[in-house]
Amino acid sequence: MYAIQNGKENTTVEPRLDYFANPLAGKVLRHINSASKLLADSSLPTTIQELVKIRASQINGCGFCTDMHTKDAAEAGETAQRLHLVAAWREAKVFTEAERAALELAEQGTRIADAAGGVTDEAWADAAKHFDEEQLVALISLLGVINAYNRINVINQQPAGDYQPGQFG
Repeated sequence: MYAIQNGKENTTVEPRLDYFANPLAGKVLRHINSASKLLADSSLPTTIQELVKIRASQINGCGFCTDMHTKDAAEAGETAQRLHLVAAWREAKVFTEAERAALELAEQGTRIADAAGGVTDEAWADAAKHFDEEQLVALISLLGVINAYNRINVINQQPAGDYQPGQFG
């Protein structure tokens, strides 16, 4: 759908269906949201959680989740500089070694179909140096959850840009 505004052509993005209003989707999302809440309450640092969700969402092209998690991270005190550099984290000096390990695992875990053999032993060993077993379980599970959210939103073409921090609870 296209609209003309101020003499310029703008794209108005519409989802393929109203996923969030569908009764079955509501049941599915309640389970995914429950898992997400468990992970949010885990010992994995919130900063790491948000960075991982942002990076996976960027890789998957999920504007809805990228919008949500950058806004949530900013609301929690994350700096604009770090948020702008998540996509180029390897070249940025602003991330800790633990954050870098988590971002590497996030990239390899999200691009699992592109990587022969999935996550490398080197990436896993690096993450294991920075996180205990519970945190590693949380990190793996978080990647599964955010990739599920991303796929739902990308397939449905869920529009991005209107999210307000705390909107979903």
